[in-house]
Amino acid sequence: MEYFDYVIVGGGSAGCVLAQRLSAVPSLRVALIEAGADTPPGRVPPEILDSYPLPVFCGDTYIWPELTARATRDSAPRVYEQGRVMGGGSSINVQSANRGLPRDYDAWAANGASGWGWEDVLPYFRKLERDVDFPDGELHGKEGPVPIRRIMPADWPPFCNAFATGLRKNGVAPLHDQNAEFGDGFFPAAFSNLDDRRVSTAIAYLDESTRKRTNLHIHADLRVERIVMEGRVARGVVALARNGERVRFNANEVVLCAGALQSPAMLMHAGIGPKEELNALGIDCVIDLPGVGRNLQDHPSLTFCHFLAPQLRMPLARRRASMMAARLSSGIAGGEASDLYLSSATRAAWHELGNRLGLFFLWCNRPYSRGRVQLVSADPAAPPRVDLNLLDDPRDIARLACGVRTLAKIVAASGLGENARDFFPAAFSARVKALSRVGAGNALLTSLLGRLLDGPAPLRRMLIERFFTRGQRLADLLADQAALEDFIRANVFGVWHASGTCRMGDASDPAAVTDTAGSVRGAQGLRVVDASLMPRLPSANTNIPTIMMAEKIADAILARRLPGRADIASRADYRHAFLKVS
Repeated sequence: MEYFDYVIVGGGSAGCVLAQRLSAVPSLRVALIEAGADTPPGRVPPEILDSYPLPVFCGDTYIWPELTARATRDSAPRVYEQGRVMGGGSSINVQSANRGLPRDYDAWAANGASGWGWEDVLPYFRKLERDVDFPDGELHGKEGPVPIRRIMPADWPPFCNAFATGLRKNGVAPLHDQNAEFGDGFFPAAFSNLDDRRVSTAIAYLDESTRKRTNLHIHADLRVERIVMEGRVARGVVALARNGERVRFNANEVVLCAGALQSPAMLMHAGIGPKEELNALGIDCVIDLPGVGRNLQDHPSLTFCHFLAPQLRMPLARRRASMMAARLSSGIAGGEASDLYLSSATRAAWHELGNRLGLFFLWCNRPYSRGRVQLVSADPAAPPRVDLNLLDDPRDIARLACGVRTLAKIVAASGLGENARDFFPAAFSARVKALSRVGAGNALLTSLLGRLLDGPAPLRRMLIERFFTRGQRLADLLADQAALEDFIRANVFGVWHASGTCRMGDASDPAAVTDTAGSVRGAQGLRVVDASLMPRLPSANTNIPTIMMAEKIADAILARRLPGRADIASRADYRHAFLKVS
């Protein structure tokens, strides 16, 4: 009878990596279970392949629409977009290939995650990548599955050149390679894309040859309901198909790769987490691990737009819109070097209105604030409560305030426009998201709004202040620190970099959920491999660091397997890989 050595829950940035690397050993039987649709070679939806990500990001097809988060203690919950499709976040994100800084990983190692310092992780950053621009650099790989490229300054459109001018005039130096030069500066942003098409982990790792392996079983449109536990031992999972049928997968080891919001929720539903909270919901606590769901981090961020005159706009046919970014230092007391990140896009949305607006993202690197994930029900179908608590630490709001002031100076020196009112805050609200859904109605409405913006300047500024800023002017905020901080509290949100909720650490650390290979403390046959493990959020988007982590732990898993391991296929608890359950 068949059995699985590994059942991987979640076909995202980590899950696809593990499925490919573990199934490369023919004697290992591997199952990969993804709740969303599959995207096999030759059948990847064009909206996923598109270099411009917002149309797929703003729809409901490839995300968990019921998953929400509160940005701060006082804010209302809103949808927190997490990938529900093969490739996970790598299939819907902006394709950023930012590694972060050596200090990020050295801090992991210094704080209990031994073996995760910069020199330890660099080989795996190199292993995953095929750097198109710097294939021979000592810090880069040239044979990995993920192509990484940049749009160099010679090919930047006028908007990017104007932004670069503003940065230079404010003393920010140009860098060639954000993943090899680690100080402050602006640079062509690295992204996982080739021939102007996205390369998700599903595309990079689950290629045709991998999918032909007889020991790899890929299952899409199956949502894992629960981990099957016998005492402290994980025996497999039960998954729910869209037709209502339940399927049990038995396994030697269950590997959770469901992301920093879903993985801790699955552990808690299995009775692994804070004992008092689980018991209050009627869940028997099997392993009391108070750190499950704690230590949640995201980069607190703000968005801004600038009206673009016709000569600054980029044709809609040119899909890649985000081409450059910068690392900056706030200089505040209690801050650190390169504690701000600033990225730009030549287009705020896919439509004619968005093409008239340049976009800026500002966020805090290495945030101090911490949130949490909690269960609200024993029903595994109920989404968890997510509190990002983005501004709980006053240092984060102080850094954002500094960042807003710095950005205003950069824009003022850029030559993007003569009137300061053409630069304005623009929250990624539910209304903006609704307007960003692809459809004929939105195309017509945004075309009309775009033409109105091209009208007389007083009309444009009246429309901006009525429909975008609700009367707020950036100049007024900059003149009043209290008003600026109130604005930040009202508009801050995460950039979908949830991490840290099953953090790895030393055995002596009571808040650590796993060891440094992702094995859950006190459990057998149960592992977490995704951004949940990060002790502290790096100075980067999380996709490439998550792929690196999966590569590193895949190596650790294979290295620890004994060469003469006995075949357990005949054991009763591994018979029948698929068992129908009621």
